[in-house]
Amino acid sequence: QYALDTLTALQGSVGALAVSTSCSTMHVPYTLKAQSGLDDSLRTWLAFGDEKVLEVATLAVALRDGRESVAAEIDASNSAAATRKADPRLRVDAIRARLAAVLADGAARRPAPERRRAQDARLDLPPLPTTTIGSYPQTLAIRRARAAVRSGAITAEQYRQQMRDEITEVIRLQEDLGLDVLVHGEPERNDMVQYFAEQLDGFFATDNGWVQSYGTRCVRPPILFGDVVRRQPMTVEWSTFAQSLTDKPVKGMLTGPVTILAWSFVRDDQPLADTARQIALAIRDETEDLQAAGIAIIQVDEPALRELLPLRAKEQESYLDWAVGAFRVATSGVDDATQIHTHLCYSEFGEVIGAIADLDADVTSIEAARSHMEVLDDLNAVGFSNSVGPGVYDIHSPRVPSAEEMIAALRQALKAVPAERLWVNPDCGLKTRRTDEVTASLRNMVTAARAVRG
Repeated sequence: QYALDTLTALQGSVGALAVSTSCSTMHVPYTLKAQSGLDDSLRTWLAFGDEKVLEVATLAVALRDGRESVAAEIDASNSAAATRKADPRLRVDAIRARLAAVLADGAARRPAPERRRAQDARLDLPPLPTTTIGSYPQTLAIRRARAAVRSGAITAEQYRQQMRDEITEVIRLQEDLGLDVLVHGEPERNDMVQYFAEQLDGFFATDNGWVQSYGTRCVRPPILFGDVVRRQPMTVEWSTFAQSLTDKPVKGMLTGPVTILAWSFVRDDQPLADTARQIALAIRDETEDLQAAGIAIIQVDEPALRELLPLRAKEQESYLDWAVGAFRVATSGVDDATQIHTHLCYSEFGEVIGAIADLDADVTSIEAARSHMEVLDDLNAVGFSNSVGPGVYDIHSPRVPSAEEMIAALRQALKAVPAERLWVNPDCGLKTRRTDEVTASLRNMVTAARAVRG
């Protein structure tokens, strides 16, 4: 109805009028017809590629032959809009009240130096502690197990046992390599956003909603249509199982609210900031449950922080304000002795460097190998004084870097960051790499860290 009114107004002031989408439809899935699991209401609220083309054709017919010629289509559209507006999933008062209470309380942690003392006493890590960003190779066996449980070829319990076996192998590998802070490797996760969307009310995770991400890689962005509600813990089982296998600290791994927002199709009936804060509340609950389960380090990744930055300069300050605020909502519910990490992927950080500092994570890992540690000078320029893990090698290449290369990178980093605030890690997650590449690279990384410690 709105689009038709706009076109009708234009029709009287231009010589010729063409009806089209505003841009290519390559950014949306192909068709709703391929989707199962959609309830009748939600299906009427959506339009993928096929449906958008049909809408364009319907608008053109209405302009040419009059509104009466598409009266049924207009009635259906108006009915869908009315149904959506009245759907109770779009407003969950209990969640909104809890979020208001958290925001009123300030959503901030105690000063970083106080937290650092508590964390140092609890963790007792060596100088230049070594860790990885989170994911380990998604092997063919993992992908086959995921396909098998989806098809019913194996049971959910058989799948869980296979994932436990994978986690056991990853923990054993990290201990053999001598890493200081371990991860469970994320074998159970199909995608760092979809995994959480499948467990949160207010989201719909598609089964065939593929879109191109980059190159030949495709993803299925979830549809965020309502208020976000965490039904139950999402990661605690996997993190606590991994922690039970080792005396070394294991990081709990979560995706941050801005990244979940950026890599989803998001509702347009309220400000993005409000939706980001609702996601943050769900992540906050997860951090508190991880802490209660004994997890001492929790990483909340925000690789899309720079990606969502508006192009218009006048809108950037507002965005960074609510993006930082959402991260703080997600991470401010834990005690001083629980260490919060975050990770940011490769990008031009200049425009968001102040926001990175304002996140106030205890440890920020950031891609730095390709920029030869230049980002550390940028962080120092804005007064960044928390710990940082600049990537010492680029995981996007299959090449195994030598220990000497990483020693040089660490010595370069130490010119900008004192040893007591410097961590040692790869540039990014290891999901796309082969196990043999990962093993050789991490062995050299641990060797480099020990050499520089000495």
